[in-house]
Amino acid sequence: MRLDVVTIFPEYLDPLHVSLVGKARAGGLLDVRVHDLRQWARDRHNTVDDTPYGGGPGMVMKTGPWGDALDQVLADGYEQGAHGPALVVPTPSGRPFTQTLAVELSERPWLVFAPARYEGIDGRVTAEYATRMPVYEVSIGDYVLAGGEAAVLVITEAVARLLPGVLGNAESHRDDSFAPGAMADLLEGPVFTKPPEWRGRGVPEVLLSGHHGRIARWRRDEALARTAAHRPDLIERCDPAALDKKDRETLSLLGWAPEPGGRFWRRPPDVEE
Repeated sequence: MRLDVVTIFPEYLDPLHVSLVGKARAGGLLDVRVHDLRQWARDRHNTVDDTPYGGGPGMVMKTGPWGDALDQVLADGYEQGAHGPALVVPTPSGRPFTQTLAVELSERPWLVFAPARYEGIDGRVTAEYATRMPVYEVSIGDYVLAGGEAAVLVITEAVARLLPGVLGNAESHRDDSFAPGAMADLLEGPVFTKPPEWRGRGVPEVLLSGHHGRIARWRRDEALARTAAHRPDLIERCDPAALDKKDRETLSLLGWAPEPGGRFWRRPPDVEE
């Protein structure tokens, strides 16, 4: 996979040299190229922003530098044999970034990131490139950052670990929290490793039993409990077909009740079965 990032802060992307992403780059699984947007500014101050039409606070990133930069990045990529580009624009107003979207992006051969600063990029830029390639406007959460570079790091790591050969165990990501189809989209429960006792706290006995069926059930119950505690919205919208009889029993013990259609809702504390 090829990744191009156009930014006014290339140094912000230095973490892409370390950890799994760095290993993927060193192993030739990921080709990452970072470009300084100011190289395409046309005045002596390297200006890339201007005041917004219609008034309002802040500045807007200009069409000229972005258009010239993206044209050059795309031309260079095609010349070097890249194909199938998609433009990824981190923005608080984009679609939520999920594991499902990470999987979708990981299946594309070439991602071009356009992280904005200030009040964002002139809307004509995304409109223009949407006529040439898929454009993903993506939000990593309901909050606002100073710029999109941190989102690029988040998205890149989530995508890179899904590429074949990046993780030591190819199955490692299949049971991740939010993995499509994994544990009915539940959060992962707690995990444990050696030693078997630490500061008076032992490992759950079931994990030492060697009984794979009991271990799988325990993990499922812990996932249900953690999801109910931290992300009840996932329980509420869970497909009833993804829950077996034991799942329903566990949810009942956790204070949830089924609706006529099979979906679960959290019972008020004073409501008894």
